[in-house]
Amino acid sequence: MARLNTRAPVLTVAALYFLVPIAASLWFTIDDTDGISFEAYTKGLGSEGLITSLTLSVGIGLATVVLGLLLMVPTMVAVALRLPKLRRTVETLCMMPLVVPPIALVAGVTSVLAWQQDLAATPLYGTFQALINPDFPLILVIVYTVMSLPFLYRSLDAGLRAVDLRVLVEASRSLGASRVQSLWQVVAPNLRQAVMGGAVLSLAMVLGEYSVASVLGFRPFAVWMVEAGDSEAQLSVAAAMLSLLFTWGLLLLLTALAGGRTRTSRTPRTSRTPRTQRKTS
Repeated sequence: MARLNTRAPVLTVAALYFLVPIAASLWFTIDDTDGISFEAYTKGLGSEGLITSLTLSVGIGLATVVLGLLLMVPTMVAVALRLPKLRRTVETLCMMPLVVPPIALVAGVTSVLAWQQDLAATPLYGTFQALINPDFPLILVIVYTVMSLPFLYRSLDAGLRAVDLRVLVEASRSLGASRVQSLWQVVAPNLRQAVMGGAVLSLAMVLGEYSVASVLGFRPFAVWMVEAGDSEAQLSVAAAMLSLLFTWGLLLLLTALAGGRTRTSRTPRTSRTPRTQRKTS
């Protein structure tokens, strides 16, 4: 009873903290001098650049998630199995993006991209052009992958601690599976929830990131929202609400993919050793 009395105020305060700003933003987008109007949403869906910028952000986000998982999953599995002494080093490196401000990171990236003028006569010039292609800037994928390392590391680390990785790999190897098969068919399914959790956090970070894309001169969805807000604030808030709904939809989709059907794992009953019967006299 005491636990319920303590939980109710906490949940109420948390609900008010999250729902009141959303309700205020929603009311701001539909409030009009003539009453309630959804013109901001209809105008936002038909405005120039919204679909293009949103598609670009989603594509960059998915590419960031894929690249981050391809880097982190094999690395963390290898550290857990073969190189446990390097765990602190890997953790420190993955936490560095939380220490380095994004504006400092993008300043260093800008300095590196400035080298392309000196490399105009070399094959590397085409590589730099591919990195800053405005249709799909790969440089944003690389930078966002670095920025998402803390989220991926924490999520995967929690997933690896929850399973007996060494026993799983040894069992699969003893049954004839290769290292790639063990990683893909045995380790990955047991890390599905951790992988999806890190993917959700990384994707949400990419969809809401503004400073890096703005400084580098690209126009994903977050930059488009700020530019739209300079001319019409109601349209910008309506676009933010649509982005919130879209992010929630992706979150529910990834959660459904991570959960799948709930399976109750039943441990087989082992036959107990019969107790020694007492000798009857």
